[in-house]
Amino acid sequence: MKLEDNGMIDLMFADETGFNMVPYIPYGWQPIGEQVTIRSAKDRVCNLLGFLTRKGSLKVWATPHNINSDFVIECLDEIADQTERPTVVVLDNAPWHASAKVKNKEKEWNEKNLYLFFLPTYSPHLNLIETLWRKIKYRWLKAEDYLSAKKLKEALYYIISNYDHEFSINISKNFFA
Repeated sequence: MKLEDNGMIDLMFADETGFNMVPYIPYGWQPIGEQVTIRSAKDRVCNLLGFLTRKGSLKVWATPHNINSDFVIECLDEIADQTERPTVVVLDNAPWHASAKVKNKEKEWNEKNLYLFFLPTYSPHLNLIETLWRKIKYRWLKAEDYLSAKKLKEALYYIISNYDHEFSINISKNFFA
């Protein structure tokens, strides 16, 4: 992080999350005597793979399929082609992040100034993008966003498109101390 603070590298935190029609609504208010219900189904809507910087830059790829090594490689290839200075991508040790296919691409990415940094096992608290996924699921999505898969996709698109304007995470440097 000191290298990033000194303008020597770019630092990105990457991870994926899935969205389905099971609402993440921790509580709700309803008028006395009125029963409010929200449809709940495990219908998969989409999976997102995101890359977030401490400065608020966000890149997200969506897929209706499970995220696998090929998808991760495709996204990392695109980031590698766009790097202007050395860029470090922080990842957890999910099988699709640490697979042989991904490891085989590391030399090619290093030549393009893209480097992978794997977090220790069981340390999602060190990955900044986990906070983003949690905010989207538990704070920014509304009950009405779960009325249909189309509405949920639209809400996700709106949140991601307006990240760092209407939606943002204020992370103190002390968070990482």
